[in-house]
Amino acid sequence: MMRLRAEAGQSSVELVAMLPLALVVGLAVMSLLAARTAADQAAAAAHAGTIALIQDTDAEAAARAALPRPARARAAIRVRGRRVAVTVRPPARLPFLDAAFASTATADAGPEPSP
Repeated sequence: MMRLRAEAGQSSVELVAMLPLALVVGLAVMSLLAARTAADQAAAAAHAGTIALIQDTDAEAAARAALPRPARARAAIRVRGRRVAVTVRPPARLPFLDAAFASTATADAGPEPSP
C-alpha cells in the first residue's frame, strides 16, 4: 500500500513536464502548415500573373488579386520580362521563423509573342 501512495502523483508530474514539449511541437506543426499554405498561395499568384502577361494586362495586379486578402500584405511580387516571381511569408506564429518559412514561386509566360 505504501508504494501506491508514493506513486500517486507521478502521472501528474509527467503530464506537467510534457506540456511545454507538446506546445513546442504544436507550434512547429502549425508553422509548417502555414508555410505550405504560403507556398500554394505564391504558386497560384505567380500563375495568375503569367496569365495576365499572356493577355497583355497588369501582371502584378493580377498576381496580387489572386492572393487571399490577408496574404497580400505579406507578399512581394516581381515582374521581370515574361517572368513573375511571388514571395509570400506565412502568418507569424513564431516570429523568428517568419523569414525562414517564406515561399517563392516563379512562373514564366513563355517567349515574347511574334509581331
